[in-house]
Amino acid sequence: MSTMNNADAEALSSELGRELRARDMTIATAESCTGGLIAHLLTLVSGSSAYFKGSVVSYCNEVKMSALGVSKESIDEHTEVSGPVAREMAEGAARVMGTDVAVSTTGIAGPTGALPGQPVGTVWIGVFAHGRSSAKSHHFDGTRAEVIDQAAKMALKTALDAINEQSDN
Repeated sequence: MSTMNNADAEALSSELGRELRARDMTIATAESCTGGLIAHLLTLVSGSSAYFKGSVVSYCNEVKMSALGVSKESIDEHTEVSGPVAREMAEGAARVMGTDVAVSTTGIAGPTGALPGQPVGTVWIGVFAHGRSSAKSHHFDGTRAEVIDQAAKMALKTALDAINEQSDN
């Protein structure tokens, strides 16, 4: 996957902000492997406080469970790097922050931490929008910083696509 440069990321953040404003919607993030980068990209846009409510950086499973309501069963059955956990993180962020939309990331940025069937670069991105949640697995190549960067930018695109999906229905 080709990486977006910083200007592309700022343009994507701006576009997401315009769409949220146009629909009078708010967004929150629940981040594990991206460590707050999605929130940072959202707040690069002047006036983002009108639609961005906040973020939970839930780097450990205890915080995923206590702050976001991720079930221990989901973590035990699927691992923290999974679709069910990404969905529950997004749903929890929307619930805790009182937002219409939420996006989440959970993954393995590397260079260590690979799990069986989940190599370094595996990232699940969850999204909650229009009362529904979903999650999709992605694989990003590169250094730890590059994986984190690509995952955060894909999360912004995922949120934008989810918001716009309602218009297509």
